[in-house]
Amino acid sequence: MSVYLCGSEFILTETFKMTQEKILEALSNVQEPDLGKDIVTLNMVKDIEIDDNKVSFTVVLTTPACPMKDMIRTACVNAVKLLVNKAAEVTVNFTANTSTKRNDAGAVLPNVKNIIAVVSGKGGVGKSTVAANLALALSKGGAKVGLMDADIYGPSVPIMFGVRGERPLMMEVEGKGMIVPLEKYGLKLMSIGLLVDEKNAVVWRGPMASSAIRQFVTDVYWGDLDYLVVDMPPGTGDIHLTLMQTVPVTGSVIVTTPQDVALADAKKGIAMFGQAQLNVPVIGLVENMSYFTPAELPDHKYYIFGKEGGKRLAEEYDLPFLGQIPLVQSIREGGDKGVPVMLSEENITRQAFENFAAQVVRSVSMRNANIAGAKVAELVS
Repeated sequence: MSVYLCGSEFILTETFKMTQEKILEALSNVQEPDLGKDIVTLNMVKDIEIDDNKVSFTVVLTTPACPMKDMIRTACVNAVKLLVNKAAEVTVNFTANTSTKRNDAGAVLPNVKNIIAVVSGKGGVGKSTVAANLALALSKGGAKVGLMDADIYGPSVPIMFGVRGERPLMMEVEGKGMIVPLEKYGLKLMSIGLLVDEKNAVVWRGPMASSAIRQFVTDVYWGDLDYLVVDMPPGTGDIHLTLMQTVPVTGSVIVTTPQDVALADAKKGIAMFGQAQLNVPVIGLVENMSYFTPAELPDHKYYIFGKEGGKRLAEEYDLPFLGQIPLVQSIREGGDKGVPVMLSEENITRQAFENFAAQVVRSVSMRNANIAGAKVAELVS
């Protein structure tokens, strides 16, 4: 027997004394929606306390940003009332132990549980906007999040977060000088734009850019993070390979727009991560600028760049489709003002990013539960 939120019929049991064994037996009918196993088998139930008709326990989620929290809570309450004691007063508490599958976590960034690379096959598809708002949505869900701007030649973080002109400080950690990321809106931020004058062009050959990325990893004190979101440069090149060779990336998010030229370049990004030696799974694909919705007509959708091209591409490559982000003026305005749309009152786009982040969390959790641990890439030069 399984417990569902609705659409099922149950006969209430008679009221009798509750025990931890009976509570666990009832909760063994509650399925974790993504992992496909019950929460008792997954060892997610802790600290059961019973006082007459009152029972409380803690469910350990795979991430603080779990989008299924309310569903799990309702299913747990139903399980106890329907299968143990119809008069029970059930309190479900939540905590989180962000899952990770990193085989060499002790080498680099040992306290960062998941590293998510946000990539695009070409520029101009809104990759940095997606990365910034993904990081904010994860943080809003209760996770500890960092955002690394690895787009060396076109850094966006200083403008998008309103920290232009600010400089990170240094601190000594175990005898080594480390760069302390800036903190804004609850995120830890690092970008080459925080280290050089924005009026000066970064004219570096590949090895210098790759060296900067290594420093962002090894010489920046990121501390404890549930997620480190990395805004990668567009295309496929040295910086991508350097990151994969330096840290075990949990997975990549591919950003595209619906138009054919963007989809063609997105395929190159998918192909890059599909190489066996990279060992980086694609978490999924998100379609940005999916449709235009004017503020005065919030229920209207105008498909300026084509319709559902990203969704078709995800189906073609059998990838999770993580959602559609509309083209709304407030996204551009928020980025220019240093207040990303996730922090605004504009509900349509904020909800789209929240739904997108929820899908990323689910894909990461499923990846960590079902796939072997992430390793750094070992490429043949």
